[in-house]
Amino acid sequence: MIALLRGSRGQASVELVAAAPFVLIAAVLCLQLLATGYSLTLADGAVEAGALAVATDRPPRTAVEAALPGWARDRVELESDGGRLTVRLRPPSPLPVVGRALEVSSSAWVRRPASRAG
Repeated sequence: MIALLRGSRGQASVELVAAAPFVLIAAVLCLQLLATGYSLTLADGAVEAGALAVATDRPPRTAVEAALPGWARDRVELESDGGRLTVRLRPPSPLPVVGRALEVSSSAWVRRPASRAG
């Protein structure tokens, strides 16, 4: 009976070691999905800030960058075409190719203010 218990404890250790890489991969995938969702939320806020800047006749780039945390400022691209703004943001990722593949974007349209005659 004691010999059977020792053998099953060894089996559990082997199963734990064999399952550890799968648990680690699942954890990294979950964290990557969370980072991507958070990046989308940041892109939404940044494009809104840029649209408000355009509506008040200010440059949108400054407002977009001010709306983002420091780590995201070098991962953002802003496209401005008339009143349409698009913010693209690469989420943080352990592999740069994954970050590029999971790039998120958010768009807004705003009417530019009429030029003031004075």
